[in-house]
Amino acid sequence: MTLSLLQRTGSGAVRHSCAVLAALALATTSAHAADGTAINSGDTAWLLTSTALVLFMMIPGLALFYAGLVRAKNILSILMQCFALTAVLSLVWLAVGYSLAFSDGGSIVGGFSKVFLSGVTPTSVRSDCPNIPELLHFAYQMMFFLITPGLFIGAFAERMKFKAILVFSVVWSLVVYVPCCYGVWHKAGTFFGLTGVIDLAGGIVVHITAAVAALVACVMVGPRRGFPHAQMMPHNLALTITGAGMLWVGWFGFNAGSQLAANGSAAMTLVVTHISASSAAVVWMLIEWVRGGKPSVLGIATGSIAGLAAITPASGKVGPVGALCIGAISSILCWLACAKLKQRFKYDDSLDVFGVHGVGGFVGTILVAVFGTTSFAGGLGDFNIGSQLITQLLASLYTILLSGCASFVILKVIDVTIGLRVSPEEENQGLDLAEHGEAAYND
Repeated sequence: MTLSLLQRTGSGAVRHSCAVLAALALATTSAHAADGTAINSGDTAWLLTSTALVLFMMIPGLALFYAGLVRAKNILSILMQCFALTAVLSLVWLAVGYSLAFSDGGSIVGGFSKVFLSGVTPTSVRSDCPNIPELLHFAYQMMFFLITPGLFIGAFAERMKFKAILVFSVVWSLVVYVPCCYGVWHKAGTFFGLTGVIDLAGGIVVHITAAVAALVACVMVGPRRGFPHAQMMPHNLALTITGAGMLWVGWFGFNAGSQLAANGSAAMTLVVTHISASSAAVVWMLIEWVRGGKPSVLGIATGSIAGLAAITPASGKVGPVGALCIGAISSILCWLACAKLKQRFKYDDSLDVFGVHGVGGFVGTILVAVFGTTSFAGGLGDFNIGSQLITQLLASLYTILLSGCASFVILKVIDVTIGLRVSPEEENQGLDLAEHGEAAYND
């Protein structure tokens, strides 16, 4: 019927009708933009997917990766810690975390205007990302908030009290994570007086903060009984490689989702994330192959995570060649940290959190200044290498000091109140039974 009408009215009328429809669509779009509801369905769909991917990194990805690395008597304790932190920290983020991290306030943290999502409706948007609902921004950033403490539990696995882990994670997240998130992301790169800090998805905010806390905690809690002489082999590497694969897939949401839009920048971020992980995995495999004669499953999985951690801060600025270089360099340095540095200083970082996430995150945070500049092949950043190197280095050092000092104080208070470590008898029995009254394997 419409076609017949158009044919009868003639081509001039058709052109006039199309022009009217186009004008109405433009007016509608402008009106939406004016009242703050110009939400893009494509960007929203991508961020919904990315939010699910980042949660997938925590449960089951990180949970399985860590669970396979501990001894069989502690597998449930690791799974429980990851699951409990997901739930507890989600509530903390709702209550106060999001408001302190992403509302305007002081120079260190935000205010309390958005506690319990006060004033945030389904049509609310943020001025810095008006293309997606603010509720989705809240949910996406919540996943970063909960996975960051999830990283450091691997450093003191098999020996720390469950209640101490919960208290430490909650207080640390508010004292360390929130100010870093506020300074780097909400304040758009203004961090402790620095401007222009580059950290797309958390080299500083996630990996350096968590890794420093991991190192401090594993030293203060002390080594596992028998370390370093007793063999403490992973009980199920099949779980670990499965978890590593889940982390790799989820990292696309972690990094590419951080562009907060479904566009070419997100596509490039996804590509360089994959290239860095692949490069680091291959280099770690080759190191083991040359040195020991056999490439290991644990090695290639660990290498991939090192490459993913390293590309995280740089993924919005580097091209494929830069990602290849960052992945390779991070793999070498992370291997040295895990195989040599830990042995030299004899700290019991059970699952190499500092060696992989700390060194990897630091390497990527620094090298973005080299490989992210337009003077390097594929680089997208318009900045001076020297000045950006200084900015990135200072931001990293400030973060190390904040996380290190705060972690020490928080852990000290916990130690003199509820205690950090389980008893020797409970440690020998295993945390599954001692802390949770359950066992993964029945005789």
